[in-house]
Amino acid sequence: MLKVQNEKVLRFMKVRYTVDDVDELMSFLRASGTFEFPAFPNGLYPASPVTEGPSYTGYSHVWVRDNVYVALALHSHGLVSEARHNIEALATFFRRQADQFLAISRGEVDPSATSRRPPIRFRAETLEPDGDWANAQNDALGYFLWMYARLATDGTIAMNGIAWDVLALFPPYLRAISYWRDEDNGHWEETPKVSASSIGAVVAGLRELLGLVRGKGRHTIPPVCRAALEPDLVEELLAFGFRALGAILPAECVQSDPLKQRRYDAALLFLVDPLDVVDLPMANQIVDDVRTQLLGDIGIRRYLGDSFWCADYRSKLAPDHRTRDWSSDLSMRNELVRPGEEAEWCLFDPFLSLIAGTNFRRTRTREFLEQQTHHLNRSLGHLTVATAAFPELRCPELYHRENGRYETSDATPLLWSQAGLLLALSSLRESVNAD
Repeated sequence: MLKVQNEKVLRFMKVRYTVDDVDELMSFLRASGTFEFPAFPNGLYPASPVTEGPSYTGYSHVWVRDNVYVALALHSHGLVSEARHNIEALATFFRRQADQFLAISRGEVDPSATSRRPPIRFRAETLEPDGDWANAQNDALGYFLWMYARLATDGTIAMNGIAWDVLALFPPYLRAISYWRDEDNGHWEETPKVSASSIGAVVAGLRELLGLVRGKGRHTIPPVCRAALEPDLVEELLAFGFRALGAILPAECVQSDPLKQRRYDAALLFLVDPLDVVDLPMANQIVDDVRTQLLGDIGIRRYLGDSFWCADYRSKLAPDHRTRDWSSDLSMRNELVRPGEEAEWCLFDPFLSLIAGTNFRRTRTREFLEQQTHHLNRSLGHLTVATAAFPELRCPELYHRENGRYETSDATPLLWSQAGLLLALSSLRESVNAD
């Protein structure tokens, strides 16, 4: 049974949508503030526009990965200058981290010194990293490379404005850390492990970079950057990544250590859409795994046994522990969770809807349109009721059970969730227009 948090969306929800239905729904949500993306003056976005109360979360800072998803959603809705401004600001940030890339690329710093890796969370106002964090997040680097190269390829970023010096930081660095077998903290910033979702994000970034380098031609690349952007090097790195994915998928991690090994993880959905780095049979397997193993009553679990915002999290942990860096030791937090009490995230239903929509437009199979509609409606069901802490009709990070009742986490709204819903609605409109 579909669970709907805010009954105001019920009058807009359909079993079968028309273009007019989607447009009416979009207009309602826009007018309700659901798709407000509050940017900093330099074009970057906080993970969540948290107020003073939940400021302890640190979600007022910039995460590279989250910003790429916001840029993707904005670009797909015609807000091209906003997307470009955002990605160019991320490029400026990475340019400031060049010494950290180069120290590892040149062998001056051991890659296992993860505190010396390029940071992926920082303060928008100063572009300064925010203290210690789980910086070994290869997926975040892959996402930036993927989105920047896409915008440069399609001309959103003008050829004479391409930050070749920034792009040239990545291939030598990814080779130095052997990203295809590197233990990183991944999408969820937790125990280091060799993760298919991280490898896949890097593969997507390298593939876009290769297309950009080949398409623009070597004559446009400054001589000082050419060796780092040599197509043969990028192709070699891609081959390593695809080979690793072939050995790991459909699992997230196949290492023997039980603290690392993971068969199911919803982050693998992103390898299907938007990154498109797996073939159709593997994409179908990943979707089936998520729908059969991780689907919850409201949202979708990140993975089985996930203790982040598990049941009664708010009462079990003080604010300064709830969203701290847990990457070095999850044992204390994991003691809090029991099977079936994992948080249910609002990130994933929109991407299941996107994937089903692509399949429908490819095959015109009615079942896929029904799946697309179902997961879109589940996404609408996540939208909040008004509380003392949050406005209504916002996209939360997740729902967890507190004293037996479902509540959102304090990162409400989460702009990554917002971006996903915006993309899913656009995809549904495309599908019903083609039907």
